[in-house]
Amino acid sequence: MSLSIFELFKIGIGPSSSHTVGPMVASNRFLMELDTQDLTGKVGAVKVKLYGSLALTGKGHATDTAVLLGLSGEVPDGVDPDDVVGILEGIRGSKTLNLAGKHRIPFVEAEHLQFNMDDTLPKHPNGMRFIAYDETGDILLSQAYYSVGGGFVMSEEEAGHRDDKPGQNIQVKYPFNSADELMAVGKRAGLSIAEIVLENENAWREDDEVRDGLRMLWDAMDSCIRRGCEMDGVLPGGLKVKRRASKLYAELKEKPEAALKDQLMILDWVNLFALAVNEENAAGGRVVTAPTNGAAGVIPAVVAYYDRFVPGSNEDGIFTMLATAAAIGMLYKENASISAAEMGCQGEVGVACSMAAGGLTAAMGGTNEQIENAAEIGMEHNLGLTCDPIGGLVQIPCIERNTMGAVKAINAARLALRGDGTHFVSLDKVIETMRQTGVDMQDKYKETSKGGLAVNVVEC
Repeated sequence: MSLSIFELFKIGIGPSSSHTVGPMVASNRFLMELDTQDLTGKVGAVKVKLYGSLALTGKGHATDTAVLLGLSGEVPDGVDPDDVVGILEGIRGSKTLNLAGKHRIPFVEAEHLQFNMDDTLPKHPNGMRFIAYDETGDILLSQAYYSVGGGFVMSEEEAGHRDDKPGQNIQVKYPFNSADELMAVGKRAGLSIAEIVLENENAWREDDEVRDGLRMLWDAMDSCIRRGCEMDGVLPGGLKVKRRASKLYAELKEKPEAALKDQLMILDWVNLFALAVNEENAAGGRVVTAPTNGAAGVIPAVVAYYDRFVPGSNEDGIFTMLATAAAIGMLYKENASISAAEMGCQGEVGVACSMAAGGLTAAMGGTNEQIENAAEIGMEHNLGLTCDPIGGLVQIPCIERNTMGAVKAINAARLALRGDGTHFVSLDKVIETMRQTGVDMQDKYKETSKGGLAVNVVEC
């Protein structure tokens, strides 16, 4: 397996990695293909057709916003969230779109962006097709893409070879395709899981670049927490969900001495960190896919817990957490999926919980065996977790679910650190169990808003 840390963790905008970041990436790829074939200036119109889960929950997940931004030439890690409304108003008001920022074409949203809710493309539930026409209406280019979770996008051809190993042309120093192989590499080389991943990262970039990149990731996570603690009001989308993080933050700051009487108040801070991130995500703010946007609050909340409450915490510990978490995320990406449209929320919050548990265990001095145990615990008790967002919005139960994932990750780490690393269920077995559970799970529980809370709670 040859995945980079920075493929698992990407800076983007909310509310969804698969439904927002992915379609924006796909739009960018389509623009690149037009440019490569010298077709951009010949385009008279573009149509985008969304299928499956992208169509069913696309409005609530801002897929329409992502496509318009992407076709305009904006990229997930570069677009300013404060500029988004203005860009959209310009497109919708003028009924034109500046393709790739350099060629203006007519764009009437109801005509050129279609939600095909009753159809799916064959390779993945998150399918989309981009079609460029010339001035006479003839097709210049047609390309299907699949958003396969965590902001990863595959073309039609790539999706036909999903069993191929990702990054197979990259030669890393310590390859691994399973937790057992990862543990064996660690034992043979005398390295921690974080050290293995950081050595492998040198296939892409130098040590200083890796550290700068990790610092940038944590800065983005921490900034998201801080911004979420300052914002109030109601989240967009029609459910009228009130932001809670700012009020909780004010209460915790006002009476810090209360922690002397209630030692579990630390959990209130962990809840705050996760709430802050996922409220920002729901509002379309800048977040880090960790490994997805829907689960973006779990790892930042656990890292913030380590940073603020664990004695002796430091930057190296944070980097160890992120590198270790990335290794665990790679195993899920390689051997199952991190897409809720395939796995339900066990593939998002469940995976984030597993990653965070392993990462925290590593930062607190755990052995590789204890790290693997913590990661296994984190997933074992998220198996079967459904994805059933009310109104197709990444709000209820998604925001609170991140708080539960963060707290569960901390507890999993503590359980593992109290043991010697031996346990009955291996991480590989629990990953395969998650995959099988996701395959068996009915589609209505996999990010379609056709089951669970999405149909049993009246939207008001």
